[in-house]
Amino acid sequence: MRVLLLGWSSVLHGEATAGDLLSTEAVAHRLRAAGAEVDLAFSPAVLRAYGPRGGVAYEDADEVLQVDPGAYTHVVWACGPLTGRPVERVHERFPRARRLAVGVSVLDPADPAVTGFHAVVPRDAPGTASERDLAARPPVGAVPVVGVYLTRGQGEYGARRRHEEVAGALTGWLGGLDVARLELDTRVDPRDWRLPATAEQVLAVLSRLDVVVTTRLHGLVLALRAGVPALAVDPVAGGGKVSAQARAWGWPGLLGAEEVLAADGALALDEQLAWCTSGAGRAAADRARDEAPAAGGGQLDALAAALRG
Repeated sequence: MRVLLLGWSSVLHGEATAGDLLSTEAVAHRLRAAGAEVDLAFSPAVLRAYGPRGGVAYEDADEVLQVDPGAYTHVVWACGPLTGRPVERVHERFPRARRLAVGVSVLDPADPAVTGFHAVVPRDAPGTASERDLAARPPVGAVPVVGVYLTRGQGEYGARRRHEEVAGALTGWLGGLDVARLELDTRVDPRDWRLPATAEQVLAVLSRLDVVVTTRLHGLVLALRAGVPALAVDPVAGGGKVSAQARAWGWPGLLGAEEVLAADGALALDEQLAWCTSGAGRAAADRARDEAPAAGGGQLDALAAALRG
């Protein structure tokens, strides 16, 4: 028994969701436990991320078919709504295979996308009791949650600005990591629901992160205040206020623009991220959090003296 496992994550212009992938894993595990040989089929884009775990490319385009339809005894479609041309094409491409669907939503039982399957085991369908979705089933490993604070402004630095180049290098590097990335902003604006409205809201998000990657001074400072290790990158050639702030805190998790833009910049970023996620990095962030209430004391004392003078 050789099974090709398909879903919306297999479709060239489909919508691949985390639920699709988790449901697919649940089905693959059960089929393999039953003794089947299983190929998980993904669109080329999804295969780029999922490929290291195994899978074959399946492109839903008339001129390209990257799997041999005759190689499979069974085809299983997992998850998502069971409707539309991509689903109907499965019946046309695999006419000799036994075609099954599981964990799907059936909108219209008379839809050709539905009737083309030999058997359908839905999560919800007219006239049937709803079942819990398969995405809740498979265990998953934890990945770090990385908050990203970037700036592309700061025109005051003139010709020393490397902001665009540094941001490009950082986002390219981040895109290749197995981490949960959150693009965040220290800017507050109560008029925009996508942005924090208060400083407390910024800190509430920061405190739940594992690591911060930032080219912003306050991305560094607020991370340390929250006890979160920060990989700080100074986007100013020769160093600017981010480097100055890292020195003030004695924070070692800093790279200059020149280091990030060098040929081995990705390696330098990897090394700094490894330190930030290590026990040493977390301990250093804890110490910074403990010291945060005393931050800037000298400046405030000087201000008070100036007022009296």
